[in-house]
Amino acid sequence: MELDELKQMSVADLRIKERETREEIFRLRVKLRTNQLDNPANYRKSRRELARILTLISAQRSG
Repeated sequence: MELDELKQMSVADLRIKERETREEIFRLRVKLRTNQLDNPANYRKSRRELARILTLISAQRSG
């Protein structure tokens, strides 16, 4: 998801997206450890997306 799309979301929507991303990271981590993951870059991409989401939640709370 693009950063501009994330910036337009409310905190409640970002929390939902956070939960979905955390679940996706868990599934990707299991696949990575069992050598079933086709593209390891997807794991890094999901982790970075989660970091962006958490940053936006923090920024919206404080300001």
